[in-house]
Amino acid sequence: VLGLGAAAALLAWAPLAWAGLAAESRLRMAAVALAGVACAALLWAWLDLRSRMWHPANAAARLAELQSRIRPHFLFNALNTALALVRVDPERAENVLEDLAQLFRVALAEVGASVSLEEEIDLARRYLAIEEVRFGPRLKVRWDIDPQVFAARVPPLVLQPLVENAVRHGIEPAARGGRVVVRAMLQRGQAVVEVTNTLGGPDDGPGSPGHGMALHNVRERLRLLHDVAAQCDVWRETTPEGELFHARVVLPAP
Repeated sequence: VLGLGAAAALLAWAPLAWAGLAAESRLRMAAVALAGVACAALLWAWLDLRSRMWHPANAAARLAELQSRIRPHFLFNALNTALALVRVDPERAENVLEDLAQLFRVALAEVGASVSLEEEIDLARRYLAIEEVRFGPRLKVRWDIDPQVFAARVPPLVLQPLVENAVRHGIEPAARGGRVVVRAMLQRGQAVVEVTNTLGGPDDGPGSPGHGMALHNVRERLRLLHDVAAQCDVWRETTPEGELFHARVVLPAP
């Protein structure tokens, strides 16, 4: 940009020099080029400032758009679970409906920039509590949470799609069910949340194929909130106990 500014200034000065209206000297040419550089730098600074002024509004709008794309299929499954329990176990049905009401409150709330990780973990607990009622002994859940990470900031509903994927693609297709483990800890000055689920064995039918939209949504919202300071990774691991699927979110430490 600065080079183009210098070139534009020299091109504008050249006809004046050719017509004899400007004195020709290397010093004057350098001064004209520097004047062009200065004008280009001022223009660039103004454009950069204007971009920075608009960036927060654009990021907020993009966050709102991405959150609106979340399709809470789990709400319908939870509602069906509660309906099935109303007659046979009213007390458990009441507990499920309380968790469901909290899930609806968050899913339908006004979009905010961020929430605490503690709120997201509480929401994931409520979701998995409902799924434990739905799957019974087929779903085993373990929590390993370090309270030091509670103050970390995350976009709303960023953890729930990860635990939902763990249930839909790991537990649901497995005839014997499986295990979901949620860990949250501080590592090297960062808050790390990891969701691990078992995968069905060779005798189980394949689960419904995913399109990666939920993971893309999570990664994009993390990028908008924390830029390069946050990330979301997934990978498979083969262990003596069977195959595991991991989803990990790394956040700036609170």
